[in-house]
Amino acid sequence: MDTTQLQQWIEANRIWATGVVFLLVILIYLFTRLVLARGLIYLTQRTKNKYDDILMQKLRPYRAAWLAPFIILYAFAYLAGNDQLTVEKFALFFILWLSAVSLNGLIDALNQIYESSPSFTGVSIQGYLDIIKILTLIISVILSVSLLTGESPLLLLSGLGALTAVLMLVFHDTIMAVIASIQISAHDLVKEGDWIEVPSYGADGTVVNMSLHTIKIQNWDKTLTVIPTHKLIEVAYKNWRGMQDSGGRRIMRSVHIDQTSIKFCEPEMLDRYRKIDLIADTVTKRQTRIEAYVQKTDGIDSPLDGPQITNAEIFRAYVEAYLRNHPNIHNPRKMDFLVRELAPSPTGLPIEVYVFTKTIKWNDYERIQAEIFDHLLAAAQFFDLRVFQQPSGSDFVKALKTD
Repeated sequence: MDTTQLQQWIEANRIWATGVVFLLVILIYLFTRLVLARGLIYLTQRTKNKYDDILMQKLRPYRAAWLAPFIILYAFAYLAGNDQLTVEKFALFFILWLSAVSLNGLIDALNQIYESSPSFTGVSIQGYLDIIKILTLIISVILSVSLLTGESPLLLLSGLGALTAVLMLVFHDTIMAVIASIQISAHDLVKEGDWIEVPSYGADGTVVNMSLHTIKIQNWDKTLTVIPTHKLIEVAYKNWRGMQDSGGRRIMRSVHIDQTSIKFCEPEMLDRYRKIDLIADTVTKRQTRIEAYVQKTDGIDSPLDGPQITNAEIFRAYVEAYLRNHPNIHNPRKMDFLVRELAPSPTGLPIEVYVFTKTIKWNDYERIQAEIFDHLLAAAQFFDLRVFQQPSGSDFVKALKTD
């Protein structure tokens, strides 16, 4: 039977032909769903590659299986006679939206594959992919309206010019988000995995997701803060990526010395300090200078005469030597390294430590910092210095007992 004879038979037996088509549609649907879709899912579950699992999860083969029967329905719509146009529009409408939803699923799959790849550096492309998804949905809506009304899509697009102001109002946040996403990406301001602080939103944690409209931050207390993307370029925030990339984290903390315990060093004190290995050379050099001055001037009449040295100065030299020899502190040639006195205050004389640890891990950093200041607080008394602290109840009790 050739094509002409088949066409004549269909015209003569339209009811039977329609029944055959509906049966064919059902069989095609069952085949694509139960054989093709299920087979693809079965195969992807047996492979070690995780990317095909992501594709199947986002594309949803069972949903995509509906495409085949609607394509068959559209191809044989002429069997409906006077209702041919209605059947064609019905089939095309579902083909259009199934394709649009599947395309958006494919875009989501590509984004997830990109972010799960070993080469992912935290630079998110989800904002750009969201733009493509929005354009896909807009085109689908325009084609759907064109399909249902019978008007040309170009005619509908030309009519959108009069609605520009309305569209600008409706899509204001989206337009702002697109501009912000481009700026964030172009200037490499924030990317997934960054630790950022946004005080105006109470956010302090790691960026876990960046989409077109929102940036999701998981705070250190495990709560989530969601910030509109365009707001991030309008408010002040701190990005700790520089610290993470440098490989060092700053310690900037002070030991407060009771100013009444600071005094000029006597020979006995210098002899005692010289036994400390870390500063033995420093103390010896200062002693030599003092002795040379004494020989030159036949003695020192006042503690204010000559090149005197205080116990606070010796203590600063010790702190610096201790930190230079600390295995977890960067040396001055690589990162800033400073031990200095700040302005005296009612809480004593601050001796500030400004150095960088060799680790950026939070728990290790806190442990190193605590070990350093525990040591310095305990060491201060060996230099005849007292650490300042506000009087407590026991201090008042001791004072009363003394009286």
